Order: sequence, then C-alpha cells, then structure tokens
Amino acid sequence: MNNNIKIIFDTNKTIIVPKGTTYLEISKQSKYKDTVLGVKKNNEILALSEKAYYNETIEFFDCKSVDGTKMYKAAIMFIFEVALKTIYPNADIYYLHSVPGGMLGEIKYDKTLTIEDLSKIKEEMARIIDNDYPFKKYNILKKEAEAFYNAALTPEKSENLQTADNIVSIYKLKDYINYYYVPMPYSTKYIKLFSIKYLDNNRLVLLYPSYLTEGKLPEYVHHENIIKSFYEGRAWLNKLHTPYVSNLNALVSTYEIKGFIESCELKFNEQIENACNEILRNNEKKFIMIAGPSSSGKTTTTRVLASYLRSKGYDPICLSTDDYFVERENNPKDEFGNYDFECLNSIDVSLLNNHLLNLLQGKEINVPSFNFITGHKEYHNHIIKLKDNSIILIEGLHTLNDDLTPHIPERYKYKVYLSPFIPLNIDRHNYISTLDLRLIRRIIRDSRTRGHTASDTIKNWKSVRNGEEKYIFPYTHQADIVINTALPYELGVLKVYADPLLLSIDTASPYYEEARRLYKFLKGFYPISSEYLSKNSILREFIGGKND
Repeated sequence: MNNNIKIIFDTNKTIIVPKGTTYLEISKQSKYKDTVLGVKKNNEILALSEKAYYNETIEFFDCKSVDGTKMYKAAIMFIFEVALKTIYPNADIYYLHSVPGGMLGEIKYDKTLTIEDLSKIKEEMARIIDNDYPFKKYNILKKEAEAFYNAALTPEKSENLQTADNIVSIYKLKDYINYYYVPMPYSTKYIKLFSIKYLDNNRLVLLYPSYLTEGKLPEYVHHENIIKSFYEGRAWLNKLHTPYVSNLNALVSTYEIKGFIESCELKFNEQIENACNEILRNNEKKFIMIAGPSSSGKTTTTRVLASYLRSKGYDPICLSTDDYFVERENNPKDEFGNYDFECLNSIDVSLLNNHLLNLLQGKEINVPSFNFITGHKEYHNHIIKLKDNSIILIEGLHTLNDDLTPHIPERYKYKVYLSPFIPLNIDRHNYISTLDLRLIRRIIRDSRTRGHTASDTIKNWKSVRNGEEKYIFPYTHQADIVINTALPYELGVLKVYADPLLLSIDTASPYYEEARRLYKFLKGFYPISSEYLSKNSILREFIGGKND
C-alpha cells in the first residue's frame, strides 16, 4: 500500500511526502518558508496545522498577497493586545478603523501612556514574536463563548453571537483569548515587521506590511482630516448608544430602525451642508475638486453638494474628468498591452486646463462628452460660461492631484475627499472594513446596472484597488475637507441584495473564498428593508429606486 502522496506548489514544484504530513512541514520546502502565513487548496484557506492525505496542488502565501495581508494584520493586532495586557493588565485596546498604512487604535486605561510606555509595549511584542508562540485555534459551543465574553466584560462580543453558528472559533495566544474574524498564522515567528506611531491621548496607529507595500513597512503619513471625520462619526453614534453592530441589530428587532435611518440620512446631509459652508467661507474658490475611490458615492454626493450651493444662491456647474479622456488611439497602455484608463495621461490635461482657464477669463467653453464605445470625445453644444455666482464642481479620479490642473492657481481650488469609512464597529477589537463596504456596494451596483456577476466584480477589484492606491490615496492628506459617505445602518440593507449574489459563486470559482468571507461577514447583520430609505438616499446609487 502506497503511503506517499504528491504535492505541487510554488507553480510547478513537486515533492513526495507521507500521507498525513502537515502543510507547515511541506511549507519548509517552499520559497515562502520563512514568511508563510497560510495555504490555499481548491480556493479555500487552510490552517498550516492541517494535514495532506491526497495528491493535490496547493498555494502558499505571505503578506504580499491580499489574504496574507489580512492574516498578518489580525496577528499583529492580537500580538499588540497581548503585549499591552501583559504590561498593563487593566488596559485594553480598541481598534477603531483602518487608516492608510495601518490600524487606528485607542488604549483604554486609567492613565495617559507616554512614548516610553509604548516602547515597553513594542519590546514585549518583539519578545512574543521571538518566542514563537503558536496561535491556537479552538472550536467551542456558542454558549461557552457567550459565557466567556460576558465574564471578560466584553458584552458586545457576546451579543454578536446571536447570529453565529452553534460552533464558534476562537484563538489563544499565550494566556489570552480573542477572535479577529480571519484565520491566524501558525505562530508569531512569521510576524516580523511592525511599527507603532503614537499620536496623542492614548491614540496610536499600528503599522504593518501588506501586498500594497510588497511586504515592506510603509512610511507613516498623517491623515488628520480622515481621523477627525471618523472620530466625529463615532462620537455621534455613541450619543445614540449605537457604537456596535449588536446595537444596530437591536434597533431592527425592536422596530426602531426607521427613526435611526432618518437620523443617519439627516447627519449625512448635515455633513454636505457643512462642506458647502466651508467652501463659501473661501470666496475665492471657483473649482471644487471632488475625488473618492470606487463606490464611495461620488455621483450622489456631488449632486447633493450642488443642491446646497444652489440653495445658498450660487450657480453650481458639474464637470467630470471622464469627459476629458484622450482619444482612444492616444490612450496609454499598461505592461500587459491593455489600455490604462486610470493613469493621469489618459486625461486630456491640456484641454481641461485650457477650458478651466477660459472660464476664469469669462469666456465660453463647449464641454465635451466622451463616447466610451467609439473612444472619442463628442461635442453636443454644451456651452457654459461662468456667472458672478458660478462655481465649478469637478469630479474624477485625479482631482486631488495638482498635476491634473497645473495651470490653475491653488487659491481657486478647494479639495474634497469622499470615502465611506463606517464608524460602526463589530466590537472593540474588530472594525468594519471600508474596502469590504465598497466592494459589497460595487457588487450590487455592477449586477444591477452592468449585468456583471459577483465573480466579475471580485475579479476586477484588484485592478480597481491598484488604481486607487496609485492615483487617489497618495493625495488624500492634501484634501481641505473629508466627507464620510457611509451610512451606519447600510450593511443591513445591502445584505438583502448581496447575499444571493455571493451565494451564486460556487466552490470551483477562484473567487469562492472571498465570496464566502463576505457572506459570513454579512451574517452578523439583521436584514433591513429598503422601504425605509428615501428616494434620495446615497444608497439608491447602488441598490436603485431613486428619482430620475
């Protein structure tokens, strides 16, 4: 009887091993042996402690992959928590939200920590990593998990279990137990790189390598407006006693959700009105440069901002940089020979600046309309000329980048960054990812308006993300104002539309694991009917039903 099996990995490397060999043991012959975080088989992520019994092809990964980045981040967050509690047993870390390059956290403790205190925590983290502690996974009954979380004085974690399966997974590191909603690596020795940027008042950013930084630690860039906007949203939710998903679910189950939805919509509109007032205080500003990543709600937000400006006696004129693409034959191509529609050189910068300068000089312009089928600009006698009370809203991928408008003096430009960073958290250690929220929005919108399957959208997501990382996020810290376009209740609404789309992806698809992860994430939300939404809600941009 043959007790050996054939394993293929690292594209085409083949080895023969005994049946029952762990993937951890196999990984020692992989190019990832020193940095391995997990393994994929048949599009599923498996723990390295699991064993191989059949001939199979597998894929090891490290933090240079999307899956590896998520695992690395979860691991370093757990390591920080354990190090903090080892040195300061009465302290806890609340992970609030991601920021570019890292994780925003706030230490809850009866004193304000110093830089020296943070150095002690970093040293303890290094000791934990050097000692190669395993992340031990346990599957326990839901009742046992509820009892544990209640005893640990984390009631929001216990309440989250209402939507969980009867068997719950938890992880143990040293003597500490927690769960970060993604699989953990085998042990701490694979988590080598990290840094901590201390802000103030026990606030910090935990930095880690990712697929975006090719496995290197990113340099910290402070995004004051993003952090400020998030804290304002969180403070508002705390006033409404709705900081966590379990609080939102309670509103659904007690039929109080309609009033909460109305409050959220009013709060969103208040943000737009505040932005409008800020713009008008700077009465030299003629060009409002509006940028945001995919599915951030740019169309609706720009329309609402224009309405507020009109209500203040101004004449808002909306332009899109999409209408200023270069002719298709002149569009640059990427390294694969495909048209690169996201680079700056895909925009006819010369024509755009010529038009904007003509407007400043009181001249008329004929605004083009780009035909994406023919690949050419068309002119349909769309003539505009600035009045004394006119103001131009320019929406597009590159609008925060001054290289888009190099001939327009800075004093005429006001920069607005949009992003849906939801201040509602799952619990004190788990936040709602902006990337996940935007991807779910896009899956629904692509299905409704473009006939795309969920697999199509997930497949294209990496390319979309790469464009954002190159052309939007490096400039977000230059924005004059940040508008948070997330609605705290929205995932309950989106769940209704997303669930069947995600379930349509079968196990043979390379996008099955991502679809299953998103579906599992949405299980934590009680469904909310869209009948409670106004026709003008920003969510209508994605689910439909708006007034046309």
